Amino acid sequence: MFDYIIIGGGSAGCVLANRLTEDTGVRVLLLEAGESDKRWQIHTPAAFSQLFKSSCDWAYETEPQSQLENRRLYMPRGKVLGGSSSINAMIYTRGHRYDYDLWRDLGNPGWGFENIIPYFRRAENQVRGKSEYHGIGGPLNVEDLQHVNPLTHAFVKACEEIGIRGNDDFCGPHQDGVGCYQVTQKHGKRHSAAAAYIAPVRHRPHLTVLTNSLVTQLQISRNRVVGVDYLQEGMRQSAVAHREIILAGGAIGSPQLLMLSGIGPADHLRSLDIPVVQDVPGVGRNLQDHLGIILTYRCTRPVSLVNAERLGSVLQYLLFKRGPLTSNVSEAGAFIRTEPGQPAPDLQVGFVPAYAHNRGFHRPRGHFFSIGCTYLRPFSHGFVQLRSREPLEPPIIQPEYLSHPQDRCVLVEGVKLCRRIIQERSFADLRGNELFPGEEVQGDEAVLDFIRAFGQTVDHPVGTCKMGTDPMAVVDPELRVHGVEGLRVIDASIMPTVISGNTNAPVIMIAEKAADMIRGIGPSQED
Repeated sequence: MFDYIIIGGGSAGCVLANRLTEDTGVRVLLLEAGESDKRWQIHTPAAFSQLFKSSCDWAYETEPQSQLENRRLYMPRGKVLGGSSSINAMIYTRGHRYDYDLWRDLGNPGWGFENIIPYFRRAENQVRGKSEYHGIGGPLNVEDLQHVNPLTHAFVKACEEIGIRGNDDFCGPHQDGVGCYQVTQKHGKRHSAAAAYIAPVRHRPHLTVLTNSLVTQLQISRNRVVGVDYLQEGMRQSAVAHREIILAGGAIGSPQLLMLSGIGPADHLRSLDIPVVQDVPGVGRNLQDHLGIILTYRCTRPVSLVNAERLGSVLQYLLFKRGPLTSNVSEAGAFIRTEPGQPAPDLQVGFVPAYAHNRGFHRPRGHFFSIGCTYLRPFSHGFVQLRSREPLEPPIIQPEYLSHPQDRCVLVEGVKLCRRIIQERSFADLRGNELFPGEEVQGDEAVLDFIRAFGQTVDHPVGTCKMGTDPMAVVDPELRVHGVEGLRVIDASIMPTVISGNTNAPVIMIAEKAADMIRGIGPSQED
């Protein structure tokens, strides 16, 4: 018998397992469907792309996207202890104050910026030191890049040349501007949620962590969730929780398990002969994600991140944990307001000193660099539904990318901006020919065709179990599932709207805050 069972050992699950077991009288079971985080590619920052479509990746595919030439888009999600924090680009951004104040104004008291900033600070060990916006001594190490490619420096200077101001802290008083990202790394290695929150407390006798354990159904008695059924190494197992079950499976996994257990849109469940436990129509709806587009150029000098593969770079990393293999690959970015009246930046531009087209799965020889953009507050929303009653079958993922014309317009303008940046004098001695989209692609319609042909997710799905009090909300502001006792959802799926930036740090914040909600306490004055 456990007090709490946490389903999903991703970023949120790792935080919760750590915080809840700070009380030695609380017994916690953490169930992760994927493997342990032992692979060297997880811990070597620049090697993370080798984890795509590996055993550490759910490797989801969307349904054909009508606005993207009916392509099925590959959607990586971490299937490993640490979840997507074990396979992502380690970028530490929080979004904008506006994002969280919007959550509050949508009917979620306690989720405004002033409410959540203490939890960002509590989670963080900011190597630059403590400030109004940053904390020290927290589990998650946040630091500057050890190695910054000369192409990345050129990108930052080129942005400044066109009037984008420099910003060395996207999580400080201002998000707008251009600069190098801070990253979740420590001593030259990835500092995932598993490394930050689980590794230091794995010895706790009241914490049980089981990997390769896929939860297939929630056990429900008299409208209360009391336990779980799961497959561990193919063997059927079950476990019971005395206090609560916490679902932390992410924006795809959490709605899937709810629906498999009879919690979701009644008509959809009945169509699959799943007994309806609770009609919660919002489960799986409100899927939001960031769609990006990448431009790629040949580099005229041999300075790209390809050099990380050279013997000298490998030895430098193996011996000293320094050099280009410590790069997070997406080294710098810019947050921009496309119109003066925007309440917060709505376009993110990212730079990669390497070939990044199609995630680099098929990379030509030579030196390249890439620049891309994404619309941060998309109007296009989709859904997640069950494909069948079979837990091992991936669900239907329908993001409806670019279904709203505003999303198309902003991305077209983003491509124009990316091209303008690369034409600045800082790239004069570095810029070769444009491979994608190619110099022959001119005019808005041609650029939009390029986006339709090559746009891809930047891996920030959220919103499918949104919090709120409206009829489509799945959880309340305390993250308890409406109409079901003993069950919370704590992960990216509870976001009512996607934040204006990368989503990993906000998920960790959500779990930090939720841990206090469960324990019935608030942030300390030191936070």
